[in-house]
Amino acid sequence: MVFSSTLFLFYFLPGFLLLYYAVPARFKNAVALLGSLCFYAWGGLNFLGLFLASVVVNFGLIRYMAATDARWKQRIFLIISVVLNVGMLFYFKYANFFLENASAVRGYFGGGPLTWAQVALPIGISFFTFEKLTYTIDVYRGVNKPLQSFWDFLLYIMLFPKMIAGPIVRFHEIAGQLADRSAFDTVDQKLAGAFRFVVGLAKKVLVANVLGEQADIIFKAAPAGLAPGLAWLGALAYTFQIYFDFSGYSDMAIGLGRMMGFQFPENFNNPYVARSITEFWQRWHITLGRWMRDYLYIPLGGNRVAPSRLYVNLWTVFILSGFWHGAAWNFIAWGAYHGFFLILDRLFLLRLYERLGALSIVPTFLITVVGWVLFRAESLAGALHYIRAMFGAGGAAAAPPFSREFWYTLGLAALVAFAAAFPRVERWELGLLARGHFTVRGALGLTFGTAVLLVLSLSYVVGSSFNPFIYFRF
Repeated sequence: MVFSSTLFLFYFLPGFLLLYYAVPARFKNAVALLGSLCFYAWGGLNFLGLFLASVVVNFGLIRYMAATDARWKQRIFLIISVVLNVGMLFYFKYANFFLENASAVRGYFGGGPLTWAQVALPIGISFFTFEKLTYTIDVYRGVNKPLQSFWDFLLYIMLFPKMIAGPIVRFHEIAGQLADRSAFDTVDQKLAGAFRFVVGLAKKVLVANVLGEQADIIFKAAPAGLAPGLAWLGALAYTFQIYFDFSGYSDMAIGLGRMMGFQFPENFNNPYVARSITEFWQRWHITLGRWMRDYLYIPLGGNRVAPSRLYVNLWTVFILSGFWHGAAWNFIAWGAYHGFFLILDRLFLLRLYERLGALSIVPTFLITVVGWVLFRAESLAGALHYIRAMFGAGGAAAAPPFSREFWYTLGLAALVAFAAAFPRVERWELGLLARGHFTVRGALGLTFGTAVLLVLSLSYVVGSSFNPFIYFRF
């Protein structure tokens, strides 16, 4: 079940909110947990028992870790928890990848191909794993005390707004809200949450889906026959598709959380106005970047090491980040590609960009567009052929006819994505999204805008059969 489906929008969400608002405050966690279990069971019933078992084991390990004062014993419990969680992620997400590559190597040396039962990928397993790890590590570091209630811990892990596409919510960011959300349980917060959810829905169905349908057509064509202009058009369409799709899902998650009294961290901040790849990663999938920094980059030594080691650390982190996104060589290449430009930033690009000023948005955006081809393509070889076509090594096939809707949507996407290059626009946008109190006039205006966007979005959902879920591999 995805947020932009008719099942979720017309049945699950209205029913859940009616029940959630109807019960007294002391029962809201129970309703949220029940709704989250039903939400996950709808699309992953075969894996629900496995996830529940992993949560039980993690809860027990952390309780034992917190009960002992011996640091060496705490470290043992930490290692066991990390190994179990990473091992579970490795098996379900990467077993097929390694077996496929082992089979290919064996075939290269004359052996027969390996045969095995394909391992199914549970939805949202990467987000589950990272949040279980952050709970374990935060308790070990003393950032937060462990939860006393197993049900609160289960709710933290399985809370459905963030379950399948994030944002990645670290334990200490939400620990207090699991026990008491009364400060955020206001009409204004619910209205702000509803608006944020509908904005995200509109991004997803009115912009991302329209662009994605055409991007799929171009990427499915043979790269050898693509003219450079058509190849660039497909890459641009996907560049805006993934931004409006992913940020739209994050907006919907944050909005749902606010309607329930939870305050989730922001996950996107106008990444296409970044003036370097370093800044891009401060604006794109912010919660993942912070997680990688605090739980991987800094433990590796961070900036406190020699320059050569620092560059190795950066590249290692981003190769792993790419691998986290998907078990395929093109994702690894995408991570290495971004890591390479982060290193170049530190070597000389940041100084060059300072001289260019606002114009540095242009090369940064072009680097990002080329990188998205690695992310979108079905294979690394396909990505490299497509990039060659972008730079003139393809053919001269005539472009298929594109609808006016596509061109208007592409123009609107570019306008919205780059509007934040003007600081006043960015400050206004961030202020609007973060606002939690409204005048009567402001509340009426926001309600009207929410209603209009909701009607337009629901009309598209009902009338279109194209509604991809592009994060399944995550």
